[in-house]
Amino acid sequence: MLKRLAPAVDTLRGSETGKAVGLAGAMIINNGIALVASVVFARMLTDYGALAALVSYLLILTVVGQALQVATARDGVLGRLGTGADLVATLERWGWSLGAFTLVATIASILLRQPIADLVGVPRQPWGAAAGIPAGCAYLAVSIMRGALQGTGEYRVVGISLVGEQTIRLIAGAALAVIGLKVTGAFLGSLIAYVAMTGYCMLRLRDRLGLQHNTSGGVSAFGLWRHVRVAAVAIAALAVIQFLQNIDLIIANHRFSQRVASSYAVAAVAAKVLIWVAMGAGFYLVPECSRLRSKGIDARPVLLRAVGIIAVCAIPCLLIFAVGAHPLLSLVFGRKRAIASSSLLPLGAAFTVLAGTYLAVQYMLALHRSKFLIAIGLVAALEPVLLLQAPRNPAGFATVVLGVQVLGAVLAFGLALRPLRTTRAAPAGVPQPAPAPVLQAAEPDRSA
Repeated sequence: MLKRLAPAVDTLRGSETGKAVGLAGAMIINNGIALVASVVFARMLTDYGALAALVSYLLILTVVGQALQVATARDGVLGRLGTGADLVATLERWGWSLGAFTLVATIASILLRQPIADLVGVPRQPWGAAAGIPAGCAYLAVSIMRGALQGTGEYRVVGISLVGEQTIRLIAGAALAVIGLKVTGAFLGSLIAYVAMTGYCMLRLRDRLGLQHNTSGGVSAFGLWRHVRVAAVAIAALAVIQFLQNIDLIIANHRFSQRVASSYAVAAVAAKVLIWVAMGAGFYLVPECSRLRSKGIDARPVLLRAVGIIAVCAIPCLLIFAVGAHPLLSLVFGRKRAIASSSLLPLGAAFTVLAGTYLAVQYMLALHRSKFLIAIGLVAALEPVLLLQAPRNPAGFATVVLGVQVLGAVLAFGLALRPLRTTRAAPAGVPQPAPAPVLQAAEPDRSA
């Protein structure tokens, strides 16, 4: 049986769908390790809530990195960052600029560590709060490297780096917590993981380009800050997605008692598994859509294929949430944290829908669209207004979250699936503009 299936498996592995499934699978493993880390740190630390607050602070800071990963992948596919030694020269120039910014930002973060800790809500963890901005800068570096790898078609390396990031975070964070650094040590695991994966991605990119030892002679395409300005739309779009993903947790603290709000937060964490799958599929979607668009080919099938992966993964998750919400939350987080289990199914559906919205937004970013920001931004602005009027029980509150996410998805897909405008054919004898350059990636080394 296995021998008969082997050719089909090999065909799927090399297909476009196989690449998307591979990255989505890497994100599932990534999320699984992150869940294990949450359980481990919750049992190790007496003040796990402080670590959760620091991680939330870091997630806000990672929006720029996520956006630049999209922009780097898109521009890499189109050859705008250079090829070969020129691509490495561009990345090295960006690295020096980011290093200088990180140094200044780190000094400021250390000097302002107590005000930052007070603002985040962890007044007893000032040095953990001071590590937030450096960690955000390190995440920006690894995101740029992942985008460059996507642009050259190295999806496998991107997937490995995702799994490696969470593995290092768990091991390094647990080790530092055990030796006495506690919450701050656990949080520093993220910073260490980002730095390690940046180095790994750079080495693999040089291997792919055949530049392990000789990188001289390359010419940088343009500076990092120009790249940031160009990515402003992506930064704004992903900030809106982060808002839609997290605002319900903030509002829940105003609507529920501390006990119910904590239980609702546990359900929300479990319900967001499909968001991570969507991020993995998005790593494939952006460069492929950019590549097809540069050739004048309709890229909508790529979006629909990625959404199909989400739908397949969502079916078993939602079935489990429907029939086993309370046992699941009790088993993983304890019975005291399962009192809001009735919210798990509507939240699971809500974040499954948001995962689709995320892919639609990534698709429109790949096609250089920006008008969708108005519609999605209005939905984000509407959500806290509606949640402040929502029922004071977890299931009713989660149902309002679901309604808002459905509205956002309808608008996002309505805009994303519009056919592109076709330009009129030029009269005979009038020269046609040259197509945008496409970076032709070499076939990956299967023996590695």
